[in-house]
Amino acid sequence: MRSSEQFHSEFKTDLDIERLPSGKFATDDLVLACAVLAYNILRWIGLEGITGKQAPIRHEPKRRRLKTVMQELMYVAARVVESDRRIALKFSRHCPAFPSFEADYAKLAAG
Repeated sequence: MRSSEQFHSEFKTDLDIERLPSGKFATDDLVLACAVLAYNILRWIGLEGITGKQAPIRHEPKRRRLKTVMQELMYVAARVVESDRRIALKFSRHCPAFPSFEADYAKLAAG
């Protein structure tokens, strides 16, 4: 399978948009635009967060599928805490995904 076909398949299956929700062009256009934004953000997180030294993965990847990125970094238990009018995520003390989250956040805050 070619890489463009892999990306297309990944876009449809991993983001669960095999079938568009509406028969109206404007609605489907909005859904696809949101899906493209989510896809690009998850790809960036996959490149920056999962392929680094602090990655919670067992071996060094070159590229990760969106499903893997979501399973390793998005489906992590955290508590939303508000204090001093700021909202923060609190992770478990032994959370394997926290170093990756911290590195990604540092890159976003610096840039």
